[in-house]
Amino acid sequence: MKLLTGNDLATGDVIWWTGSGWSLHVGDAVDAGAEGEAILARESEARRVNAGYIIDAEQGANGPLPLHIKERIRASGPTVRADLAINTDIPIVRA
Repeated sequence: MKLLTGNDLATGDVIWWTGSGWSLHVGDAVDAGAEGEAILARESEARRVNAGYIIDAEQGANGPLPLHIKERIRASGPTVRADLAINTDIPIVRA
């Protein structure tokens, strides 16, 4: 599966494409399939995402799981302080 990710232009937060907007939680991400490049172009032009790109992922037990370690770290937050990690229990969605 192919996921779209990038950074929120206003906050710098890592964001994931949900099919209808952007979320802070990788668990909300959907497979962009062959439309990924077109979606990124449209969202970048509208200034809803900064430095967006496509990553490879697989479906895990709790949602999409990025295949590359860099993307897993981006999805869950810092590795040195667990208190700064993304809290996936809080549904934060940005349109």
